[in-house]
Amino acid sequence: MPKGLKQTSSLITIGFQVDESAPDTFTQGSVDLQLNPLDNEIFVVIAADLNIGSPNTITGVNTQLQAALTSTSRTALPNLSDSACIAVTNKTIRSDPIAAVSFQDHSMETPPAMLEYIAIIATNDFFVQVQGTNNGTAKSVSGKLYGYRARADASVYAALVQSEVLSS
Repeated sequence: MPKGLKQTSSLITIGFQVDESAPDTFTQGSVDLQLNPLDNEIFVVIAADLNIGSPNTITGVNTQLQAALTSTSRTALPNLSDSACIAVTNKTIRSDPIAAVSFQDHSMETPPAMLEYIAIIATNDFFVQVQGTNNGTAKSVSGKLYGYRARADASVYAALVQSEVLSS
């Protein structure tokens, strides 16, 4: 447990799904954590799992599907260099007139044993983004966020909230 935090719940699993509003359109959904700011309550993320479908296979056309999970709202898909980004995933199909090859990348979704957590969310929501490229049909991302509620000391809570708000 990080210093200045006191765990107040057991493991919580939060499921979510976000569908593109139209094919190949950046779409974001928010998930309410129902944290109590009066008690300096935060959410300690210990794992994230993002599942995306496959991009369409179109002969001679490269297609892609990307998704991310962030602690603050975004207007475009982030990458892991974004301080608010908790997890990302990407599936790409590279195609020419003869053949197609699929590639998949994703961030560390569960920390190795030497890490206690992968992120801390200090504000009430987390956000999930999805966007396809050249698919022609709307795609979606679903997943789960694993963590627990904790109470932070006043100074730690203020620093966490300020850091999160400034990263938006």
